[in-house]
Amino acid sequence: MTSKSFSNPYDGDIDLRHGRNCGCSDCCETTLSRAENNERTSALSQSASAPATDEMLSNMVESAVVRSMFGHNDISRRSFAKLMGGGTLAAALGSVFPMEAAKAAIAESLGKPEKSKLAVGFVPITCATPIIMAKPLGFYEKYGLDVDVIKTAGWAVARDKSLNKEYDAAHMLTPMPLAITMGAGSVAEPYLMPAVENINGQAIVLHKDHIDKNDDPTKWKGFKFGVPFEYSMHNFLLRYYVAEYGLDPDVDIQIRVVPPPEMVANLRAGNLDGYLSPDPFNQRAVWEKVGFIHKLTKDIWDGHPCCAFACSQQFANELPNTYGNLLKALIDATQYASPAENRKEIATAIAPKNYLNQPVPVIEQVLTGRYADGLGNVKNVPDRIDFDPFPWHSMGVWILTQMKRWGYIEGDVNYQQIAEQVYNAADAASVMKSLGLEPPTKTYKSYDIMGKTFDPFEPEAYVKSFAIGKS
Repeated sequence: MTSKSFSNPYDGDIDLRHGRNCGCSDCCETTLSRAENNERTSALSQSASAPATDEMLSNMVESAVVRSMFGHNDISRRSFAKLMGGGTLAAALGSVFPMEAAKAAIAESLGKPEKSKLAVGFVPITCATPIIMAKPLGFYEKYGLDVDVIKTAGWAVARDKSLNKEYDAAHMLTPMPLAITMGAGSVAEPYLMPAVENINGQAIVLHKDHIDKNDDPTKWKGFKFGVPFEYSMHNFLLRYYVAEYGLDPDVDIQIRVVPPPEMVANLRAGNLDGYLSPDPFNQRAVWEKVGFIHKLTKDIWDGHPCCAFACSQQFANELPNTYGNLLKALIDATQYASPAENRKEIATAIAPKNYLNQPVPVIEQVLTGRYADGLGNVKNVPDRIDFDPFPWHSMGVWILTQMKRWGYIEGDVNYQQIAEQVYNAADAASVMKSLGLEPPTKTYKSYDIMGKTFDPFEPEAYVKSFAIGKS
């Protein structure tokens, strides 16, 4: 039975008897539409128990009740509707059957999470703002979830706890679900990334002793830099940046993996000359007068992704309502974090010890974009960090090109197939629409990164266009 069987049951001119082999134009159109979209890998949309739209649910309930009244004899239903009129039939039924109460009860049953008590890991950085703030500001509770947000020391721990099922879902760096799915750096397991947590929000920080080298990265030869994880935008953006100045990141500098909370201490101790790190540790270096902000990553690639919400495909498949409600809570929190007027409230909510454990003024400087750069300037950059949940497939393709460029993956890569498998844009769009947001109508776009155009439909040519790299 197709969804056309849930058409207006009060209309005597509509035949509800649409079977599997129905040849009417509506059913043919439905079949074609499904064929055009058969590549969707979304567990949310594939699951029979995923929440229906309000309109579809209303039609389903009314159709079931009306058809039951007539013993599922559609000829009798149509004859009665034509004789009495659809409005009269609806009014008569409404007087004896609590239609709205039935709709509400069924909606609650369909959307109820299969598992409400969840463990979600996060690394204490401002990129995790939506995942963290959803706890104190009530977004998880709003969607029937009781979530423990668990502070995690670093990304390797977050990955391993996710793979070991200690976390139901986690805050991850946008390259991580791609790497896990491909088995790069870990065992291979299909992962989904249905929402980006933040865009922009990072910076290159140098030790205060290197102020004389601030204007000329070609003088950074021999520097030791920290990044939070190999499979991170931080690593790939730092590599991209220094390579554009003629430095080979595998020869001319050292890149070390340092957990974000340890960045400032390592800078102070002289173990690092600089780092490309998530905030608030860039601003914390300025706060402690240890370093200065050389460049915001938005000035390398404005609108670049950084962190995301991710989970195993198994979690999404086995607990579709839980997955759907968790995704909705996080996209709702993400859109709440976007307007500037909410940023100070959020800074206060995520500052406590069990979350970021940072001074509120440090977090406010990051979230509001009004900040001291450590060079004697106070700057105002409202989109220093921003929040946009849509997981563009083109973002995934760019990340894969950099993984290929620097030797993290080898051989032939089906860039678009992997990006579309992991970056679950269809689910993000569906939830955004349900929240009254307008998702993009396409999933690919080109980017300008330091004056060089990236075409997501020519990824291999892009990889080969660089003078410095391993591919």
